[in-house]
Amino acid sequence: MIVLQTKNLTRNFGGLAAVSNVSLEIKKNELVGLIGPNGAGKTTLFNLLTGVYEPSEGTIELLVDGNLKSIGGLKPYTITNFGIGRTFQNIRLFKELTVLDNIKVGMNQNINYGVLTAIFRFPKYYSEEKRVHEEALKLLEVVNLVDKKDELAKNLPYGEQRKLEIARALATNPRVLFLDEPAAGMNPIETQELTDLIRKIKDDFNLTIILIEHDMSLVMNVCERIYVLDYGKLIASGDPDSIKNNKKVIEAYLGED
Repeated sequence: MIVLQTKNLTRNFGGLAAVSNVSLEIKKNELVGLIGPNGAGKTTLFNLLTGVYEPSEGTIELLVDGNLKSIGGLKPYTITNFGIGRTFQNIRLFKELTVLDNIKVGMNQNINYGVLTAIFRFPKYYSEEKRVHEEALKLLEVVNLVDKKDELAKNLPYGEQRKLEIARALATNPRVLFLDEPAAGMNPIETQELTDLIRKIKDDFNLTIILIEHDMSLVMNVCERIYVLDYGKLIASGDPDSIKNNKKVIEAYLGED
């Protein structure tokens, strides 16, 4: 079952096509890699799929309530409500908030009470706050940060900040999760922990995951299919073995070694 697809997706900046005629099909519960040289258009593609940019041409469709719905050009908060979550290449935590409060912010759109209930502290307010608190703690357990729930996010080591950002993305209750270079800046031990975490959340949360990453060991170990971009164009797609042996990919990105 296709959960996300693009057809001839294009984004121009002036006279430059950052993404050009890209067509993708992402199936339910797949773990798909998106690779390519720096400047190939990978993050621009993520920004199109998550509503940061509007397409110049082409379509984006997401499975919503059993039907593919056009989401190109919709606001990011609307796309989030439809079930897409993401992390960012540059970590974007609320650094002055606690670890726990970062998770709660991610759950904001799923809180089931209105303004008056919050102002007058009706019973519904307390029951919902209790539910949010408990669910936030469960997410911190998934990423092994529950013991740091009261620390400020800015005080976490780099690798743990990456994990917190993933947990916050999970807090939006996504069906499709975009991870933009989650292993960037990590040492080998942290990268292995991240690899295990990605596998775990895919299975435990029944997710479709799309991953941008330059660490080829991580990509080849976890991804079932891989798309390759170069100069904004899709030059190859397939399973990890076929990508490793693809001449165009070797010339553009992987290298002979």
